[in-house]
Amino acid sequence: MRISRMAPEVATPRVVARTGGLLTAMGGLAAIALVLGSPGGLAGIHPAISALGPATTVLGLAVMRWGHRIPRVFFQVLMIVGAVGIGVFGYCSPTVDGAVAVLALMAFASMDAFLFFPLLWGLGFLVELLAIGAVVVVLRGDVAVGPALVLGVLVVGSAGAIGVLARRAASAGEDALTGLVNRRGFDELLDAAVRTAMRTGEPLAAALFDLDHFKAVNDSRGHAAGDELLRAVADTWRQALPRGAVLARHGGDEFSLLLPGHDGDRALRCADALRAALPGIGTSVGVAQIELGDSPSDLMRRADAALYRVKTLGRGRSELDAGGQSPMARDLATALADGQAGGLSVHLQPIVTPADGEIAGVEALVRWTHPERGMVPPMDFVPVAEQEGLIGALGAFVWVAACRDARTLSDALGRDLVLTVNVSGLELDDPGFPDRVLAALAGTGWPAGRTVVEVTESLVEAETTRSVRALHTLRAHGLRVAIDDFGTGYSALSRLDTLPTDYLKLDNSFVSTITTSSRRARLLRSVMALADALDLVLIAEGVETPEQARTLRELGCPLAQGYLYGRPRPVGELVAELTPAAEAAVGS
Repeated sequence: MRISRMAPEVATPRVVARTGGLLTAMGGLAAIALVLGSPGGLAGIHPAISALGPATTVLGLAVMRWGHRIPRVFFQVLMIVGAVGIGVFGYCSPTVDGAVAVLALMAFASMDAFLFFPLLWGLGFLVELLAIGAVVVVLRGDVAVGPALVLGVLVVGSAGAIGVLARRAASAGEDALTGLVNRRGFDELLDAAVRTAMRTGEPLAAALFDLDHFKAVNDSRGHAAGDELLRAVADTWRQALPRGAVLARHGGDEFSLLLPGHDGDRALRCADALRAALPGIGTSVGVAQIELGDSPSDLMRRADAALYRVKTLGRGRSELDAGGQSPMARDLATALADGQAGGLSVHLQPIVTPADGEIAGVEALVRWTHPERGMVPPMDFVPVAEQEGLIGALGAFVWVAACRDARTLSDALGRDLVLTVNVSGLELDDPGFPDRVLAALAGTGWPAGRTVVEVTESLVEAETTRSVRALHTLRAHGLRVAIDDFGTGYSALSRLDTLPTDYLKLDNSFVSTITTSSRRARLLRSVMALADALDLVLIAEGVETPEQARTLRELGCPLAQGYLYGRPRPVGELVAELTPAAEAAVGS
């Protein structure tokens, strides 16, 4: 069923217990005050009725203290019994004013019902209250019609107002398309669940779901079909959730699942069961169990890392974050904490204009010298950083070091250079990524207008909402975007006019054959014409021979890089090599 038919989102067990218990206790105190303030005091009231007030007060205080451990149905029974108790006490009240005052407590009961329980149940309870009030008024015979009608209007009006406000507040955390919790609501529930798990020691797990190739549905059948698919998935999963679980839609085709009381293995089985409930729809899932000291973001980051591994290694399955770190991950974490002292550095590879060989920019490439293993290739430690949740810290180091070193080189040469930096897909999908990049630029003084974010064609192919939003955010601040390894995929070509792209970095497989294949040379000329038509700048990668460089010059390629022009090196070596040449050029 939809959330709108259920209890509002504010109806957490602890809030229900405290509010319901408080109202119950206040009702008991009001009953005690009424008894003591009645003519004759206790003498004029039946002993059983006199004891109702103190008993109700004690019950309310007990509910406030321990009620969050009690099933929700207990509160519904308590309210039904309480409504009958209000009627009995109103009927037995020795005065008309006392009877009206007691019946007025029904307004609190009606507000409680609409605040914490499903709409249909609240309406039924309201009917019960009005029926009890009418019976009391008729049986007593001394309550005037006017006050009775005013009392009825008060009860109905209070219930309606609270019902509207409670459901309006709940809808702020609701996804309009599926009726599930949205990301805002999920984050609030996640914070509360993590606090509870840390306090009680109970297990807690979370999972992130991604519908495989969902974009193909939108592209081939239209967004209406995609929306219908998302609603069908939500309805199917909603019916299969274990007790206490929270299913949310983060946006796009991303869903998240919060599983209080579940350890990692049990959560993984739950994820597999949900995937199996969608025959014919491929689903990738990353699962993580909370560990000591985890924050809510830590838990979701590890689930996200597990999901990223699934998507990278073939999709269509579930994976549990293993927890802990591999030896290389521990060493890399130590190196990140120590910075350059830990063996991490950035090397810069020149980007030149083939026409004259002059340096126009540099690409920043991370390097790591392990204290025992020596030089560790990026292809070995970057995937570890992605898998172990270190890619954000590694990216932050690279951005600061790259901007600082590029500024050093630019100042030494006395010319403006372009800086390009590779970005991991997992890093780009991190909501905090744009802020980290902008902070690095501000801290080093490197201009945004001379900075290019490199993303791979396969990453662009995935085109997640958060990734594309991050690129748009950075471009709005003056940065530029390059598609790296262009030509190795198959789907980015059709979206070059819609994606935030400024540069195309042609894969070196093109350059390596342009001197031996006339067809490949013609294809390169066509790609250059395409880039020019779309106002994109082409950078040819992998230039290793003078013949390749000559062909690029003849074709009019604007920018190129490769071992022929220079290998990636520390900024100090580049300054030492290029500065004398720059001075000689100025002197001549």
